[in-house]
Amino acid sequence: EVEDKSKEKRLEDVPVVRDFPEVFPEDLPGLPPIRPVEFQIDLVPGATPVARAPYRLAPSEMKELAEQLLTKVS
Repeated sequence: EVEDKSKEKRLEDVPVVRDFPEVFPEDLPGLPPIRPVEFQIDLVPGATPVARAPYRLAPSEMKELAEQLLTKVS
């Protein structure tokens, strides 16, 4: 049997919701229901995400990408 923990946790208690309210809809109904197995991603303080292209581009494609990015930036 799954213990009902929904009364313990509130939406306002979630740090990311509290720190970045502008990215969440105002009518957010609340937290999802508690599941038999809870999953979480443990973040490592100071770690940065891997920033790398998923695949290589041909030189002509890279040139086109660079041109498009320059037009977006300027």
